[in-house]
Amino acid sequence: MFLKPVAALTPNTLAYESQPMVKPTGFREYDARWLFEKEINLMGMQALGMGIGTLMNERGIRPDIVVGHDFRGYSASIKMAVINGLLAAGINVHDIGLALSPMAYFAQFSLDVPAVAMITASHNDNGWTGVKMGIDRPLTFGPDEMGRLKEIVLEGQFVLKSGGSYRFVENFPDIYIKDLTGRAKLKRPIKVVAACGNGTAGAFAPKVLEALGADVIPLDAELDHTFPRYNPNPEDMKMLHALRDKVLETGAEVGLGFDGDGDRCGVVDNEGEEIFADKVGVMLARDISALHHGSKFVVDVKSTGLFNTDPVLKENGAVTDYFKTGHSYIKRRVKELDAIVGFEKSGHYFFNPPIGRGYDDGLVSAIAILDMMDRNPDKTMADLRRDLPMTWGSPTMSPHCPDEIKYDVVDRVVARFEDMKSKGEKIGGHEITDLITVNGVRVVTGDGTWGLVRASSNKPELVVVVESPSSKERLHEMFQAVDAVLRENPEVGAYNQTI
Repeated sequence: MFLKPVAALTPNTLAYESQPMVKPTGFREYDARWLFEKEINLMGMQALGMGIGTLMNERGIRPDIVVGHDFRGYSASIKMAVINGLLAAGINVHDIGLALSPMAYFAQFSLDVPAVAMITASHNDNGWTGVKMGIDRPLTFGPDEMGRLKEIVLEGQFVLKSGGSYRFVENFPDIYIKDLTGRAKLKRPIKVVAACGNGTAGAFAPKVLEALGADVIPLDAELDHTFPRYNPNPEDMKMLHALRDKVLETGAEVGLGFDGDGDRCGVVDNEGEEIFADKVGVMLARDISALHHGSKFVVDVKSTGLFNTDPVLKENGAVTDYFKTGHSYIKRRVKELDAIVGFEKSGHYFFNPPIGRGYDDGLVSAIAILDMMDRNPDKTMADLRRDLPMTWGSPTMSPHCPDEIKYDVVDRVVARFEDMKSKGEKIGGHEITDLITVNGVRVVTGDGTWGLVRASSNKPELVVVVESPSSKERLHEMFQAVDAVLRENPEVGAYNQTI
């Protein structure tokens, strides 16, 4: 079967119901994301399932796969379409039902299944759908697998086989929750606000934290796929402000915010201050490296420079590797280097044994934060934040840029900065001392201030992050200088948020 890529629905209902539609740009670097019914239909999702099954067979993977779905109005039907495609390719499907992404990853270990296909668009707006996939636990697809899957689906290179089977795994959430909570309880009932943004984490996060002995105040934990207050995204300022307000109202010791599919965790301290996920990572790295001297960490290029300069980490013998942004990349790098943890500024944390199994789980991250607080009873979360050397950092800012052109724009920006450095031009009044181009470009100046530009891996956007160890004024100078270079490209649109 050959699939002709189309960008919009045909008005012919019969054609829509009987012909697969798959927009090519939905195949991203390590996830698949589409606007449902505008960029992909149910037949397209069935084709995706056949493609995943074909790829598994092609690579000699045992024909067993875990599937689950998040709480969106259309996710269950999309999951069944994917399952139909997997069955047609001869794959045995183990359906765990409503789930968090990390629950599906955990199922690969618990059920001894090599592959996973989790139906979720994570924190994307309602209307989006997607699939997080993997065939080599705990890893998920990278560009190689995604490129081959795209080729199979769009060119109709399916190999269909008989022998596929389906089973629904009864009560799997109970198994997942027991795995997280079958350990010693907290020494004291830490008072925590658990914000879920009406996403899928609402069904699990409060229950898990309560079982560990925390005093939990749920916030927006009722499942509602319309996301009536804000998107469940712990990088979104609306969610963080709601979390802050609840922490201050209730006198909680910490606020924890979970994204739509539960693989990320954001933090607000007891004084209502948001702590960006990379700074939380430094706090956790301090705590972990004190227990495991010489710990190795992986962080993404969006993250604070403190991982290299913090005196406590140096004293604890910690070693940090900066790598490409993206949960698939960091996860692979953590495994490759046998690091104890990988941290992303977005809030994806990847804990290896003895803490986790190498995949990103927002609840494992939350538990690690509570354990850190439990080990430091004389300090509040705000005290732990203030213990870090001071830097001024931006949130993750995302100017619009079409999927079809965003990588070309980033290439132009990289070339522009390389030209500036070679000519000795300054940026924001300071000399460019380093350009890190492992993922887009991170421009570093002599005072340690830096700005990053890269292409978003899952939305039609660029990503901009800025940090300065010098002052808030330098932060703003660097942002304005980086933005001026971006504005040389007319394809770059408005930001979702700025400093």
